[in-house]
Amino acid sequence: MSPQQTRTIEVASITRVEGEGALKVVLENEKVVDVQLAIYEPPRFFEALLRGRPVEDTPDITARICGICPIAYQMTAVHALEVALGIEITPEIRELRKLLYCGEWIESHGVHMHLLHIPDFFHCHSSIELAKIYPAEVNRGLQLKKIGNHLLEVLGGRAVHPVNVTVGGFFRAPTRAELYSLVNELKWGLDAAIDVARWVADFTFPEFVGDYEMVALCHDTEYPMNEGDIVSTGGLRVAACDFEQSFVERHVRHSTALQAVRLPAETAYCVGPLARMNLNRDKLATTARQLSDDLGFDWPCFNPYASIVARALEVVHAFEVALNIVQEYRGCTPARLKYKYRDGEGAWATEAPRGLIYHRYRVCSDGTLAFAKIVPPTSQNQRQIELDLAAYLPRLLSSDDATIALECEKLIRSYDPCISCATHFLKLEMQRR
Repeated sequence: MSPQQTRTIEVASITRVEGEGALKVVLENEKVVDVQLAIYEPPRFFEALLRGRPVEDTPDITARICGICPIAYQMTAVHALEVALGIEITPEIRELRKLLYCGEWIESHGVHMHLLHIPDFFHCHSSIELAKIYPAEVNRGLQLKKIGNHLLEVLGGRAVHPVNVTVGGFFRAPTRAELYSLVNELKWGLDAAIDVARWVADFTFPEFVGDYEMVALCHDTEYPMNEGDIVSTGGLRVAACDFEQSFVERHVRHSTALQAVRLPAETAYCVGPLARMNLNRDKLATTARQLSDDLGFDWPCFNPYASIVARALEVVHAFEVALNIVQEYRGCTPARLKYKYRDGEGAWATEAPRGLIYHRYRVCSDGTLAFAKIVPPTSQNQRQIELDLAAYLPRLLSSDDATIALECEKLIRSYDPCISCATHFLKLEMQRR
């Protein structure tokens, strides 16, 4: 047997994922024995920060968890708090919240596809390199993101960390004229999104199919955003408020982020656009549903690299839903429902662009929070990403270190992990024994 060899590979300043992490791979006799995806950013303690604060502060504070998907945190928070306080929102408020979420899906998916993920399919190190090859396509993607941001501005007050969302509804409802002014760009966006979906569906994807339990919300009559039961490809179906009966977060030594696992066996699972599409494709809006058939793509799909097709179809869906809501809008009065404080507890789940997100709060009769629990999508995908890497790595072991690092990053990027507020992504340490 050859002497033990340790190889260390570091990739610094990789900017096509939101956040900072490290990957450690241990090999023995050219076999993968351990894969650790470590998130080493300091914890920010948002749940502790919320305790003792007025319930009305919650949407603004939780929005700061993420600059790309603040609506996901706001929507999940207000719905959970409304359960705790016994508030039943009106159909008009419900539709406006769905519209706001459409804006976030459009801008978040637009960023991930065109700036983070698509460069991998053309061997580009950045979206700037991609723009030299496909200038019209990159510009189209940026325009889609701009429309999503504009929708957030009109309805939320601003594009980043919107300020119009509150418990009971909105501080201010838009006028019909304000929303109707969006019609032309939403129509353009719908056509452009269809072209994007056709483009990415023709990409060549690595041949890799995972053994997954995929988890997403499922609504009786619509593609899930703000409401639904939690279902899985493994046959699970529970109310969103019962999330913690089927899932639990665990500490792992190599990461400051918790890893969620499926009970009772504590197995890995995954959330996100691919899970939503596999479990809800029949509920896509009409144009998106027909397009999903016309693309000739096989569903259900369990190739994580093909998640970009699911994202593209969801952008088409979001534009179609947004356009319908805007055209049918007749006003929202009152914009904000009145309520009284009481002791109570509420839990809710919604679908962030990156996957299912869960919140639970306990409220005191003086209107302050006694407890908060937040489970973001990336913590739910982290264990499955490690398993995917362990399964994919054997085909790469004859490659040089730089190639191995790059291919690992591509697989991780397909999940669109959100590891907040940092400038580089992956440092790879590989040990060969």
